[in-house]
Amino acid sequence: MSLEQLHYSCYTLQFSLKITKRIHERSLFSGFCLFKRRKWKLQFSQISCSSVEQGLLPRPMHKPSKFDRDVKEETELEEAPTQSCNSGLCGQIEKLVICKKYQEALELFEILECEGDLDVGVTTYDALVNACIGLKSIRGVKRVFNYMINGGIELDQYLRNRVLLMHVKCKMMVDARVLFDEMPKRNLVSWNTIIGGLVDSGVYKEAFRLFIMMWEEYSDAGSRTFATMIRASAGLECIFLGRQLHSSALKMGVCEDVYVSCALIDMYSKCGNICDAHSVFDDMPNKTTVGWNSIIAGYAFHGFSEEAFSMYYEMQDSGAKMDHFTFSIIIRVCARLASVEHAKQAHAGLVRHGFALDIVANTALVDFYSKWGKLDDAQNVFEKMLKKNVISWNALIAGYGNHGRGIEAVELFERMVREGMIPNHVTFLAVLSACSYSGLSDCGREIFESMSRDYKVKPRAMHFACMIELLGREGLLDEAFALIRDAPFRPTVNMWAALLTACRVHKNLVLGTFAAEKIYGMEPEKLSNYIVLLNIYNSSGKMEEASAVLRSLKRKGLSISCACTWIEIKKQAHAFLSGDTGHVQKREIYENLDALMLEISRFGYVPEEKSLLPDVDEKEEEMLMFHSEKLAVSFGLINSSCSTLLHLVQSHRICSDCHNAIKLMAVVTGREICLRDASRFHHFKDGKCSCADYW
Repeated sequence: MSLEQLHYSCYTLQFSLKITKRIHERSLFSGFCLFKRRKWKLQFSQISCSSVEQGLLPRPMHKPSKFDRDVKEETELEEAPTQSCNSGLCGQIEKLVICKKYQEALELFEILECEGDLDVGVTTYDALVNACIGLKSIRGVKRVFNYMINGGIELDQYLRNRVLLMHVKCKMMVDARVLFDEMPKRNLVSWNTIIGGLVDSGVYKEAFRLFIMMWEEYSDAGSRTFATMIRASAGLECIFLGRQLHSSALKMGVCEDVYVSCALIDMYSKCGNICDAHSVFDDMPNKTTVGWNSIIAGYAFHGFSEEAFSMYYEMQDSGAKMDHFTFSIIIRVCARLASVEHAKQAHAGLVRHGFALDIVANTALVDFYSKWGKLDDAQNVFEKMLKKNVISWNALIAGYGNHGRGIEAVELFERMVREGMIPNHVTFLAVLSACSYSGLSDCGREIFESMSRDYKVKPRAMHFACMIELLGREGLLDEAFALIRDAPFRPTVNMWAALLTACRVHKNLVLGTFAAEKIYGMEPEKLSNYIVLLNIYNSSGKMEEASAVLRSLKRKGLSISCACTWIEIKKQAHAFLSGDTGHVQKREIYENLDALMLEISRFGYVPEEKSLLPDVDEKEEEMLMFHSEKLAVSFGLINSSCSTLLHLVQSHRICSDCHNAIKLMAVVTGREICLRDASRFHHFKDGKCSCADYW
């Protein structure tokens, strides 16, 4: 790739590539300290430190690569009088860092700070840099750097780069940029450090600007540089820039590098081109664990769950080493498909490969088991975790909430706070949803008010939506509408959708029509919004408006998709449409369903004449007795043992007729049925549903 092509790529994103030469009248490295901003007592030229005279080992030199041999530095040791160094103290600091006892090393460094007049060698500063990076200590960075400047150490290129890296790794990017701009000389290590820091911080456009500046100076870059910039392209979701970098990497012969290949797979996946991602994966000469994880995650990210499973089994057959990320990805795919058997296998593999205590994988297991009704298993995994992060707590709280166990969710939230874990916005979303699903209005109000008061967490739109749903359940539609009206930001679709649900349940067609029109105006190209508006107009007798919606549908060529339900039996997924006659067991399915419908009618079941939800096609009503949910349940009952919990996934929101029917099916069969629809989870047991008939 030529320099002109890189320029053109960045101009398409309106990057400013005008490079202004800055004149540094006062350099940070030549007389001024970044944090105290006071002059040194001696001039820079009069200060030096001889590690040879101090009896210290020479500092390890940076091993040059083929891309930065031209910038190899030789440090000149000046003959200048220095104070004797407390080599014993410095040696102890270095040994502590080697043993990764970073906190103790920095505590020992305080003795040097108190003395104030002891010289410290390069190797000790190198060790202190590692300690600051290991602890991500901003305070440590400031202390070490101040002492370094005030102590008069001569900063060669190696130490300048180490100081820059220390600031970058500790996320002090403003100070790092000042250091970089005021460096008298930069090499490729300097450029790569600051560019990598910008990419890690999400400042992708500025990273590209500096990359162009580096390219103009060196006309060359290493594999790590390309991998970093490809990550920047993925962050911008700009496949054009990614392709340009891919082309350049091919020409420079670095595409076989594992970091470049994995970055390309990730970039193409995030930019929506999974085919190119797979092509890059196929071209990898040595398929590493990271490479396998990247392509599996790519398929999972775009919803290609079967392909993700296929690649997972290929990885097993290839003999590649699996890590905790591999199992975490697969468990999340299982959660999407309600694949309990595959999840159990992944759980077993997790233990077998020595990751039984891994926090990431175990959190994924807690999330899976809690989502699909196996709350005892979820709690068992959770309690065995030696270390828990906020995501682990959130997963179990959300699981209790999804299955109508709001009191337990609130108790777990309170325990989380007692144990010193700081809740985040996801935690509050989970516990507020739990209060909403279980009708714990007073508790929900208190937690909502405590967010900003006690935890300094500013409520977001998602939290407002939970409160609107909570008020809607109680029939307080005026209060719910007032919460939308008085929100400190523009109301979102989810907030209006929560109000619409409340209006539908409580038969308030006037306010419901207003909410539906708001949703339609915010997402005019979304098909489900047309159906929402159409059925609202039909229900309220506004036939002219309903006809206008139908004309809009025809004009735009949009068609309503049929509802579909999936169920997995013996690791095999089965899909059903309403009135489906294509299954190999269709005779047994319909005979069993007829018997079930007759049985539940004795328990008071009566088919509803008007049972449609706002986002369901009215043609479904013609085959009410044979909706996809009923067929899937019938199939599951035939092909599973009496103790098996059935797991179903529905593409639309379950209609009220099927909801009532499945509640009674759970009674007459003594089975538990867990169904995830487009709205939420429904856990049917003993004639009740976890949603309390509100969805």
